[in-house]
Amino acid sequence: MLNLPLIDVAGLPRVMGQSYGEAVRPLVRGFMVDRLRAGSLFVRERRPEGDFLATAAACLAVLRDWDPAGWDEHHGVAAGAGVDPIELYAAANLTDIRDAACFRPLASSAESEGCTAALVPAARSATGAPLAAQTWDLNSPDVAFVVAVRRRPSDGPATVSITCAGCPSLIGLNAEGLAFGTTNLKVHGVRPGVPYLSILHRLSRCRDRAAAAAVVRTAPRAAAHNYWLADPSGIEDWECTADGAGRRSGEAPLCRTNHCLDSANAAREVEAPTASSLARLARVQEALAPPRIAVDDLRALFADRSQGRDSINRYPEDGTGTATNACVIAEPRERRLHACRGSADRGAWVTLSV
Repeated sequence: MLNLPLIDVAGLPRVMGQSYGEAVRPLVRGFMVDRLRAGSLFVRERRPEGDFLATAAACLAVLRDWDPAGWDEHHGVAAGAGVDPIELYAAANLTDIRDAACFRPLASSAESEGCTAALVPAARSATGAPLAAQTWDLNSPDVAFVVAVRRRPSDGPATVSITCAGCPSLIGLNAEGLAFGTTNLKVHGVRPGVPYLSILHRLSRCRDRAAAAAVVRTAPRAAAHNYWLADPSGIEDWECTADGAGRRSGEAPLCRTNHCLDSANAAREVEAPTASSLARLARVQEALAPPRIAVDDLRALFADRSQGRDSINRYPEDGTGTATNACVIAEPRERRLHACRGSADRGAWVTLSV
């Protein structure tokens, strides 16, 4: 069983960042090596005049104006880990920054995109309160760098999140009961701007879904992503491109994989939805059909291997170029996060609170 390391930090943004960076220093350096190599090669092969690190620097400059506290915390992490802040930002936000450097997102013949999200409203939840859950699927070696980070800022709500060593919040929950996460989309129109991890990290300071939705809607986004939000009052998700954002909410469960559901956005996608994304969406829709959904139901769904390489639970041996690196189930009312490193049937589940 894979165990999930937990790092606790507290204080001002720069202090929290430095403590975090020091705690994961050996992991950060290993994490950055392959990602910097892959990002530079990706850009060089597709746009020889493009510059991966220069684009990261441009995105980091946007962050400084948009979220000074996030910028300060990032630089604290880099200082604590003893790495260059631009290189760390490039590695952490690899997909958005490499696409922005090429002015187009990656199209892949492999079924390499992952991540499946399931949001359950109170009316359909066995607990009587909303549930929010997500797998995080990307490069299989990244599982070695998955950590949990619990933050107690001097100003703002405490948070707990699952992410990669040295990266800001990816899937998280704060002490106000706001949970958040994302699934990747591929839509034309990428640009230097704020990458998805910085947007998610900014959400960790929001008091509720309304405040978080305003951040998602108005952020100078670099690329397309779906952002989901849940708090004790309800659930919603935002299908975002770099230049637009559309909201879904209501009393029915919401599901997401890695293709657009909005027809206008779908017309701008880089490629047709993959077999994996379509199969995973159908499977999660089926799993959320019963009148009551419990935490254990979501855990079982994330462990499901019934569709082989197109399953929600993705193994490195599937040969798709990706694997499930983490699973998270949030209970916003209880301020509780259930998580495991790796796939749901190979990781040791832990319960974290804020």
